Amino acid sequence: MTATDPDIEKLRLDFPILAQEINGHRLAFLDSAASSQRPRSVIEAVSHYYEHDHANVHRGVHTLSHRATEAYEGAREKVRRFINASSSREIIFTRGTTDAINLLAASFGQSIEPGDEIIISHLEHHSNIVPWQMLCERNDATLKVIPINERGEIILDEYHQLLGPRTRLVAVSHVSNALGTVNPVEQIIAAAKERNIPVLIDGAQAVPHQAVDVTALNCDFYAFSGHKMFGPTGIGVFYAREEWLERLPPYQGGGDMILTVSFAGTTYNDLPYKFEAGTPNIAGAIGLGAAIDYLLDIGMDKIQAHETALLDYATREISTVDGIQLIGTAAQKAGVLSFNLDGIHPHDLGTVLDHQGIAIRTGHHCAMPVMEFFGIAGTARASLALYNCRQDIEQLIHGLQLAIGMFRS
Repeated sequence: MTATDPDIEKLRLDFPILAQEINGHRLAFLDSAASSQRPRSVIEAVSHYYEHDHANVHRGVHTLSHRATEAYEGAREKVRRFINASSSREIIFTRGTTDAINLLAASFGQSIEPGDEIIISHLEHHSNIVPWQMLCERNDATLKVIPINERGEIILDEYHQLLGPRTRLVAVSHVSNALGTVNPVEQIIAAAKERNIPVLIDGAQAVPHQAVDVTALNCDFYAFSGHKMFGPTGIGVFYAREEWLERLPPYQGGGDMILTVSFAGTTYNDLPYKFEAGTPNIAGAIGLGAAIDYLLDIGMDKIQAHETALLDYATREISTVDGIQLIGTAAQKAGVLSFNLDGIHPHDLGTVLDHQGIAIRTGHHCAMPVMEFFGIAGTARASLALYNCRQDIEQLIHGLQLAIGMFRS
């Protein structure tokens, strides 16, 4: 599968939403970093569950409950294989990446003491900043930030200087949602491991675009969302090493996370249910499992190669546009183009492009410190997925030229 491969058009047919026109134009969906579209197989998997198998999981003895439980736990095993975790006990279903990070902040955070330090990077999404700020405020700890350079890359030498005897956790993104920078997470993890410091990786922008092996990475925690990898909204994954999950206290209390309850005390359930209080998003997990099947059927290596080739093409083409300013030019990038166009506000640009059937994202992309570093309020962001093709890029470039004609005439 390449950027010019005719199979892309065939693949696009798997996504019903892409068949529509927007304002009389072919839909060029370039906003998958915010939320990707769903293939028909995912939609049908969720629909089949609701039409045939819906019941609460784990506790029922009737047929529908058995079916629902089998499908729900089957999805957990699909996730385990997808990221190469050692055991399905290490896979916790959450509402998404944000929920997973907050789970860790609330649970691991109970051990944080005054003067302890947590390290994040300047590239982080707000979801990997604010929970740690809140924890540090509660526990009188210190949040330290790895600086970045003008290309939007983490400065590794500065990171090594930040690691110290009071560092309790390192939490960094695998791929920047705002710039597309692919961070050197292997080196970040290795340096922390030399000091026995646990590491969380926010993988929301990595998992849909490249193969991820948490065992090979040697990270302690990894979080990602279903809706960015062609699955439903409201479902995500928190991976954690089993030894950590055994040690950490539960995040929430309620049904299914217990074995016994009395007014004298409660015995918590076995893993992974210890961290899954209440009725879960059963349909969401089943849809996530179907999304994983879809990705693996195509092949993660093929997806990454296609998106890399398309990003190279898009970068060359957009660089020819008069007055374009690319924000984030890291040597290692995933399929994100963040840019500004001289004399045109990103929101105005987004509106003009929408009239041409082109969906991009505009604003600070929940990464305000990144925008502050570059001295800008926000950017226009075009983000790629496996269903994008050169025609989408050509449509984008044409839309940018139309905007220039409107605002600079």
